[in-house]
Amino acid sequence: MKILVCIKQVPQKDAPLKLNEAGTWIREDVSYEVNEPDAYALEEALQQKEKHGGEVVVITVGPARSQQVLREALAKGADRAIHLADDSFVALDAVSTARAIAAAIEGQSFDMIFTGLQSDDYGFAQTGVLLAEILGWPHATIIIGIEKTETGLRLKRELEAGQFQWIDMPLPCVLTIQSGINKLRYATLMGIKQARNKPLQQWTRADLKGKLGTNLQTIERLYLPTKQKQTQMLQGPPAEIAKKLVDVLRNEVGVI
Repeated sequence: MKILVCIKQVPQKDAPLKLNEAGTWIREDVSYEVNEPDAYALEEALQQKEKHGGEVVVITVGPARSQQVLREALAKGADRAIHLADDSFVALDAVSTARAIAAAIEGQSFDMIFTGLQSDDYGFAQTGVLLAEILGWPHATIIIGIEKTETGLRLKRELEAGQFQWIDMPLPCVLTIQSGINKLRYATLMGIKQARNKPLQQWTRADLKGKLGTNLQTIERLYLPTKQKQTQMLQGPPAEIAKKLVDVLRNEVGVI
């Protein structure tokens, strides 16, 4: 079984974030880590490999610093890595990211592609399903259980209100993995040493030969919310206060 895992480097959850000079994203002087949902996707891929054999390949799209998440994945047990490396990739939207991944894996015949449910920075939750559309593969989201069958996969999906759904999925397919599907492993000292000798292929934007297209979504401006308090006292009999409150919520606040 040949599995591709898409992972992303994101700012650490407790890192102090500052806007860049253009106000379009954060400054680079922060600490980074593996996107948490992607870490669960990697772990699930490694467990599937241990059960059924095969190969686990990791891929990331981002600047040179993003290579660190690939090294961590190789140390945990991934077999090889692909890095789409370019500083401009920081600004890619979900469609362009999916196009870049599809171009990089063309002709490699994967059985499954795993992504995290969403990234901790942009939070689009779109890259996985867009990648499936570009490849023409079936896909399923919010996966919390995977069983190999004779004809493909038996998948458990998390729905709302504590409900679940079991579905059958043919191969090849794309799955977006929910955090908590498994227990994450740590890289061993032996794994860290072995990672140094594992293949890591690099692609540049020029290697993609114009397959990215134009971003369909761009960030015009980011800003920090202003803190402000405003207290309005409503006075009068209870019935009159209730009427005034409804009027404020409807006409001033706009929540009803």
